[in-house]
Amino acid sequence: MTLSGKAAIAGIGATEFSKDSGRSELRLASESVRAALDDAGLKPSDVDGLVSFTMDANSEISVARELGMGDLSFFSRIHYGGGAAAATVQQAAMAVATGVAEVVVAYRAFNERSGHRFGQVSEAAAQQVNSSGVDNSFHYPMGIATPAATVAMLARRYMHEYGATSEDFGRIAVLDRKHAATNPKAWFHGKPITLAQHQSSRWVAEPLHLLDCCQESDGGVALVITSAERARDLAQRPAFIAAAAQGSGPDQYVMTSYYRDELAALPEMGVVGRQLWAQSGLTPQDVDVAVLYDHFTPYVLMQLEELGFCGRGEAKDYIQGDTLQLTGKLPLNPHGGQLGEAYIHGMNGIAEAVRQIRGTSVNQVPDVGNVVVTAGTGVPTSGLVLRGS
Repeated sequence: MTLSGKAAIAGIGATEFSKDSGRSELRLASESVRAALDDAGLKPSDVDGLVSFTMDANSEISVARELGMGDLSFFSRIHYGGGAAAATVQQAAMAVATGVAEVVVAYRAFNERSGHRFGQVSEAAAQQVNSSGVDNSFHYPMGIATPAATVAMLARRYMHEYGATSEDFGRIAVLDRKHAATNPKAWFHGKPITLAQHQSSRWVAEPLHLLDCCQESDGGVALVITSAERARDLAQRPAFIAAAAQGSGPDQYVMTSYYRDELAALPEMGVVGRQLWAQSGLTPQDVDVAVLYDHFTPYVLMQLEELGFCGRGEAKDYIQGDTLQLTGKLPLNPHGGQLGEAYIHGMNGIAEAVRQIRGTSVNQVPDVGNVVVTAGTGVPTSGLVLRGS
């Protein structure tokens, strides 16, 4: 049995992306779900499954009540923050493929800038009465208490082992902001940056500059997943799910996997990548667009290596020239990514992948057949390969 080709993303929806939405997270979730259903040409009463992140504050039954949904036969939640993004689609696709549900909506909504800010120190993270609290108690007393600080450790080791520089990381930020600058829905629309501006931005946790770090955003994104057959009869061109995978590596921690033999790597993404290529029957050379999770720029380089686009330590050379440009060999994050468009835990990246398949992106790459999408890195993670037919 295989999941490949059994389900498709038939609808996408989102709120505006802002720094102060002025409304509740439940309303953001409801607005994005409604928009996704409208996009697919479906009604709330057609939905019989919902899936989200364990971190999402909006319960499935609350979203169902707000939108007037009926019976739900499937509901699920995925752990590990941004690592859940593509896994929500995987869960929905499995439910559809096995007949557990017919129409499943995956959603994520939060006020992450105007409400609880993920980028700041959270004392509660180390005080949890569970195994995660125990894990966090190892590094919080050492001052490694923000996402940027945890990534800085791996980034420094990666630079030491492979000769990557801050400028190499900055090239990812400059590219994302270039694409966001021509995306009217991006927070940084009309605001490209130069490598010099990246280099002069303040340190957050050395070697990470401010412009190496993704945004804190308010907003919501939702995706409608149904069978491939049904999707063909709906309002939009389907984005078929050619592959969907989750992955966790040896000695896995949440953002602090410092006890592995090899520190400057993301083996969990390697686990995901191997599954994606096996399920889809594709290779990295078959990918037309890459939407890679870019909460911190060094992890984009590491993902390129783990997914097989280049060898270990070679990403700094691979990204030179126009390789990642819209006209290059591997166009990266045409929407501007989480550095340029918004940080909605990677769900907006999946929506961009769907637009690329449809041919409706504001930064459309010509003749897109296959798109690879990844979820949060440094944590147990997930990924997708979407195709147009």
